[in-house]
Amino acid sequence: MGLLGNAWAMHAYAQFGDIRYPAGFDHFSYVNPNAPKGGSVVLVPPTRQSNFDKYNPFTLKGSAPPALLNMVFDTLLVGNLDEPTTAYGLLASDIQVAANRLSVVFELNPLARFHNGDPVLAIDVRHSFERLTSKQAAPQFRTYFGEVKAATVLGPRSVRFDFARPSPELPLIVGGLPVFSHKWGLQGGSYKAFDQMVTDEPIASGPYRIGPVQFGKDITYVRDPAYWAKDLNVRKGLFNFDRITYKIYKDSTAQLEAFKAGEFDYMQSFVSREWARAYTGRAFERGELVKAELPHGNAGDFQGFLFNLRRDKFKDVRVRQAIALAMDFEWLNRQLFYNAYSRVRGFFVASDFEAKGLPGPEELALLEPLRSRLPASVFSQAVPQPPQTDLATDSGHTLRDHLRQARALLQEAGWTYREGALRNAQGEALSIEFLDNGSSMGRVVTPFAKNLEKLGIQVRYKVIDFALLQKRMDVFDFDIISNRSVGSEAPGTELQERFGSKSADIEGSGNVLGLKDPAVDALLDKAVGATTRPELVNSLRALDRVLRHGHYVVPHWYGAVHRVAWRAAVFERPTQVPRFYQPENWVTTVWWSKTAGPTLAEKPQAQKGR
Repeated sequence: MGLLGNAWAMHAYAQFGDIRYPAGFDHFSYVNPNAPKGGSVVLVPPTRQSNFDKYNPFTLKGSAPPALLNMVFDTLLVGNLDEPTTAYGLLASDIQVAANRLSVVFELNPLARFHNGDPVLAIDVRHSFERLTSKQAAPQFRTYFGEVKAATVLGPRSVRFDFARPSPELPLIVGGLPVFSHKWGLQGGSYKAFDQMVTDEPIASGPYRIGPVQFGKDITYVRDPAYWAKDLNVRKGLFNFDRITYKIYKDSTAQLEAFKAGEFDYMQSFVSREWARAYTGRAFERGELVKAELPHGNAGDFQGFLFNLRRDKFKDVRVRQAIALAMDFEWLNRQLFYNAYSRVRGFFVASDFEAKGLPGPEELALLEPLRSRLPASVFSQAVPQPPQTDLATDSGHTLRDHLRQARALLQEAGWTYREGALRNAQGEALSIEFLDNGSSMGRVVTPFAKNLEKLGIQVRYKVIDFALLQKRMDVFDFDIISNRSVGSEAPGTELQERFGSKSADIEGSGNVLGLKDPAVDALLDKAVGATTRPELVNSLRALDRVLRHGHYVVPHWYGAVHRVAWRAAVFERPTQVPRFYQPENWVTTVWWSKTAGPTLAEKPQAQKGR
């Protein structure tokens, strides 16, 4: 790293602290740089996806195939699985951050090529940015890049991004921009509307191209033997399979049985009962299928039942708190989860950002200016913890105790039991609909609903197809939804899309709650603008504290390991496990095929899909 004019010129960029790998490094430490290329692998997406109907992953309407972004698109910078706030040059060979942090210039690698053979140029980067921040793209991109004022072409391979304010995270934000050719969607000299580009195959520069497809059922990505970055240090030893196929199953039970029958090679388990009782049989006993709990250093994923604050019945915090009191996690963990989980307490699970006890001096410095906008409890009471009903814990409370508390809160909020239901002053009954796209959550909702019904609350559990569920989430047509957010070691700009007022009324945004709180917005600004790791920690602890006092969710649970299974005859993997990783990404990027060899390295067409 060195000073160039009034900017820092670098091969990498770190939001906080040091850059681990020096310029000219050979490869990331957790990969096998000599991993053979070849072979095929068949997977299922780790999400609830039940269909796909487009190739454009950047628009709101429809569903794109799983893994399309990682397989097909390259970015200016790329991270690694050991450093959460550092990124190294991929399409960009040089990064120049202005001394005032109000802009960054990327110099593009002259070797970079799109799949059609065209060079990756600055006009493509600018075009990608402008398309993604247009009204035709999904709204989360406008929020995510909201602090980026413009992208300016300085030369054929030089592009500058200007920022609305200095922030150490913004170079990483724009560094993660997926870049595609300005020719994508160009027809007869004019562009198709971006949201009308449905089955137009992307013109991108990533390690894979789209191969055979059965829309809605399966898609195969074929490794590009001419991938421009295959020998680059940030790609060496990665993307080793010639063909990666994703299959879609609408039913989780059918999916597991298909795995045992050999229809695909790897899957991740999210249901403790299945993990304990269904990942068994002769194939596991003979070692044909491997079942493992993989350790990791990730921040825990947040998961919970989210209230739709746009509904009048959920606007009173006492109603939300009362509903949460009716869920008996300790009973669920004993009776249903084989004691496999820990309770989610806050929004930043198992991380340094989780608030504890009363606010300390650093948090108070952030909270005091907001005192008039915050409930007094934020300052006078310890951060709320999920209710505990296990007599072996410090709470010493029973479910009956919690239901009594809930009834008192509901009465304070104006809900009383009469005419066979809990009703407000207008005589309207309090009813709740839980939406889901699979039956697995039903075993949780059923005992929860019984407890709610003891309070006089009417409960309905409705299972619908994931595509319809996604549509209802996009237009905020739900009461309570189960949702999961992947944990981050350095949360930042994405939180504005999840909790910020500006995104609350934008269809398809990540603000599923519909949260509009000026105090939360102010703390989000502090987090995004943090220039040191301690500043980030303190701002997120204050944010976690304020959100938890709002009782916007019914916290669920999390596991400390990744539960995965794979076919032993298919995979090889390095002995070193990275610190921060999602297992599917680790498998598709770092592992390699047992059947591969040097002679297969550049002959993907010779491999047959499963």
